[in-house]
Amino acid sequence: MRKLEALLNPGSIALIGASRNLNKLNGRPFKFLLDKGYRGKIYPVNPNYEEIAGLTCYPDVGALPEVVDLAVVMVPAAAVADAMLSLGAKGVPAAVVFSSGFSETGAEGLRMEEQVRDIAARYNISLCGPNCLGLINSFESVMATFSQFANGDTPPGPVGFVTQSGAFGTAIAALARNSGLGLGYFVNTGNEAGVGFAQVMQDVLADPRIRVGAGYIEGLSDGDALAGLARQALAHDKPLVITKVGRTSAGARAAASHTGSLAGEDAIFQGICDQFGIIRADDEEHLLDVLSGFAVGTKPAGRRIGLITQSGGAGVLMADKAAQLNLQVTTLDEATTARLREVVPAFGSVANPVDITAQFIAEPDIFRDSVKAVMADPGVDIGVVWFQLMHEFVDTLEKVFRDIAAALNKPLLVCWVAGPADGLQRLRDLGFPVFRSAGAAMAAADAMVRYVQGRDFYLADKAPPLTAPATLEGIGIQPTLTTHRLLTEQGVNLVPSAMCVSADEAVRSARQFGYPVVVKIESVDIPHKTDIGGVRLGLSDDDAVREAFRSVTSAARDAHPKARLDGVVVQAMNCSPAVELVIGLKHDPVFGMVVMLGMGGIALEISRDVVFRKAPVSEGEALRMIDSLAGAALLGEVRGRPPIDRHAVAQLVSAVSVFGTVNAERIAELDINPVMATPNGAQAVDWLLVTHENPANQPIDKNLNQETTYA
Repeated sequence: MRKLEALLNPGSIALIGASRNLNKLNGRPFKFLLDKGYRGKIYPVNPNYEEIAGLTCYPDVGALPEVVDLAVVMVPAAAVADAMLSLGAKGVPAAVVFSSGFSETGAEGLRMEEQVRDIAARYNISLCGPNCLGLINSFESVMATFSQFANGDTPPGPVGFVTQSGAFGTAIAALARNSGLGLGYFVNTGNEAGVGFAQVMQDVLADPRIRVGAGYIEGLSDGDALAGLARQALAHDKPLVITKVGRTSAGARAAASHTGSLAGEDAIFQGICDQFGIIRADDEEHLLDVLSGFAVGTKPAGRRIGLITQSGGAGVLMADKAAQLNLQVTTLDEATTARLREVVPAFGSVANPVDITAQFIAEPDIFRDSVKAVMADPGVDIGVVWFQLMHEFVDTLEKVFRDIAAALNKPLLVCWVAGPADGLQRLRDLGFPVFRSAGAAMAAADAMVRYVQGRDFYLADKAPPLTAPATLEGIGIQPTLTTHRLLTEQGVNLVPSAMCVSADEAVRSARQFGYPVVVKIESVDIPHKTDIGGVRLGLSDDDAVREAFRSVTSAARDAHPKARLDGVVVQAMNCSPAVELVIGLKHDPVFGMVVMLGMGGIALEISRDVVFRKAPVSEGEALRMIDSLAGAALLGEVRGRPPIDRHAVAQLVSAVSVFGTVNAERIAELDINPVMATPNGAQAVDWLLVTHENPANQPIDKNLNQETTYA
C-alpha cells in the first residue's frame, strides 16, 4: 500500500468547519464531493449545525462515529492546531489544511506553522498544507478542495499533477483540461509543513493508472527526496516533467573558489534534471505540450524522426527545428520510398520530410498510406504529421486516423494548425497527441527522445565504487601539497609539485622536474594567487626560478601584508597544446555534494560554461557532462588538432566526485582549475580545497549557504 493512501484515496472524509452554504469556500468541498459522486462516507463537523445537505453534522472530531481516513480542515489559522490535536487524539491518519495565515505571513505565522508541523509529526498525520487548495483524485471522485477547477469536468486521465502553487497550479490544470489532458490527480502542497512535493509525487506515480508525472515547483528544500523520486520514476518508466521558476539566481555568496561562486541554484537544479531524467519544461505551455506526448504511453526507440506534411514550407520548418534539437531527420529506406512513389502525387516529395500536398483532401488514401509507409520504415522511431484547417473533413480525417492507429506501434504526433475543436478532440480520443504548431510538436518529440535516452543510460549505468574517507584536518583553505596528496591518493592526476621555503630549494625541485617550471606563492590566506602577481609561468633556468621566488614573495607581501607566507610551490609545466577545463566540488544546501565540470581558464570567467551533477558520478555520466557543455565542440578535432582524451577527463571527474562523496561532511568547496586536457590525457595544474568543521557524527547543516537555496 502507498504511504499516503489515506490522503490520496480516502474511504471516508471529515469536513472540519463545514458550512451549510455550499457556495462558500468551506462549503464547496461538500458540494464537489456530492456532485462528483464520491462513494465514500462524508462527515461534516461544525458545532453550529445538526445537519448539512441531509447528512448528520457532528459538533467535534471526538463525536465522529468512526476514525475517518482524511480530514479536510477549514477553520481559521489560530484554530488549526487545536483541530490537529483532536485529529491526532482520534487517530485520523491524514489531513488537508486549507487555512492560510502561517509562514507566508511572518514570524507569528511561522510559529503557528511549526506548532502544526510538530503535532502532525507527533501523531503521524500525513499533512497536506497548510495554505493550500487541497487535492483531487479524479479516479475515485475525491474532491478535497475548494478550487474553482473542480467546478468543471474533472475526467480522470494518465497525468498526475503536483504543484506548490495553488493559483498557478489551477491555471495549469485548467489548460490541461482545455487540451484534452485528463488529470488523474491534482495536489497542491502549499506550505509543505507535512508532506512535500517529492513524497506526494512518489505516491501519485505509484498508481498504475498514471503514466506521467507533472510538477510545478517554486522552492525546494530536500534535494535527496527529489533525486529519489526521479530514480523511482525512471525505474518504473514514468516520465517526470517539471516546471520550476527561479532560473536566475538572486546571487551566490562570496566564495573562495570558482565552483562556489558559479553554483547558482538553477545551474545545479538543471544538472540534477539532466542526471536523473527529469524533463524540465520552460513554462505552462511547454509543460502541457510535453505531457501530451507522454500521455499516450508509447515512447520512441531512438531519435530518428519521420515528417509528413501537406506543405513543403512546414516540412522545411520542422526539419530545421529537428536539427536544432539534435533530432535526426532520417533517410527513408528504398522500400519506403518506392511505396511512397505509388501514392504521393508527382508534384509532391517522397524524401523526408514527405510532402503529400493538398491532393490528399480529394484522395484521403494518400494521407493514410503515406503515414503508414513512413511509420513502418525501420529507420523511423517517431513521426510528426502536419496539416491545417480541414473543418469540412473532420469525419474523413477521423476515419483515416482510426485506420492509422490500428497499425501503429510507434509514437505519432499530430500538428493540426487552426483545426476545429471537435476534430482535435476526436483525434485525442483515438490516442493521438495533437499540437497547435510545428514548434510545439517538435518540442514534445525532443522531450520524448531525451527522456528515453536518459532512462536507458540510467538503467544501464553503474555507480562508481566508493573509497575510504580521507583524514581532513583544519578549517578553511587547505595547503596546496596537502590537497595534492589527498587527490592523488584518490586517483586524480595532478601535475608533480613540491613545497619550497627557499630559492635554493626551488631550484633543486625545478631541476628534478625538468624545465620549464611554474612557481606559485603558497599561502592559505591568498586563494587567488594570479590576481596579486603570485604566479610565474614558463621558467626555463635556475636564475629565472630564483627571480620568481623573490618576485612572487614580494608581490604577496605587498598585496597582503598580514598573510602567512609558507614559501612557494614549484610545479612541472607541460607545454603541449591543451584545452583548459575546470572540475570542482560544492556542498549544496539542498542537494548535498555536487560535482562541476566546465570550460576553464579565461573561458570560465567569460562564458560560465559549467554543468553540475549530484556526486558521485560514473565515468559514463561524466562523459554526458562533457557533451552537455556549450563548448563541447572545442574538445573535438579543431584545425587539425586531435580530439582531447575525453575518457581521461571523465575519469578525473568521476574520481573527484567520489572524493567529494566520501568526505562530504568536511568539504565545503574544491576548485581544480585549470585541468589541461590533451589528446594524450588530462592533468590538473592548480587546485584549491576549502573545508568546514563538521564532525562525522553530525549531519550536514541544511542552513549552510542560505543564499543558494532553491526558492
